[in-house]
Amino acid sequence: WSPRPLRARLWAPCTLQHFIEVETQKQRFQQLVHQMMELCWEKCMDEPGPKLDSRAEACFVNCVERFIDTSQFILNRLEQTLKSKPVFSD
Repeated sequence: WSPRPLRARLWAPCTLQHFIEVETQKQRFQQLVHQMMELCWEKCMDEPGPKLDSRAEACFVNCVERFIDTSQFILNRLEQTLKSKPVFSD
């Protein structure tokens, strides 16, 4: 009898669960970046060219900063809402 296979079996679900959580977070982040780029592209790009002009560059910077600020605000509000809800115990 070897304790190694048992230990591997006990840790495998936790490791798999952690891996899935990390990959899910990565996917959400990629979706957020894609959404941000699509929004900012529509707002800031009149005509694509070989180089960004200063107006478009400033627009992209402002757009991304607003997007990040808004996302952070929403997350903070959700966190406050969750903290203010009563926790029920059995």
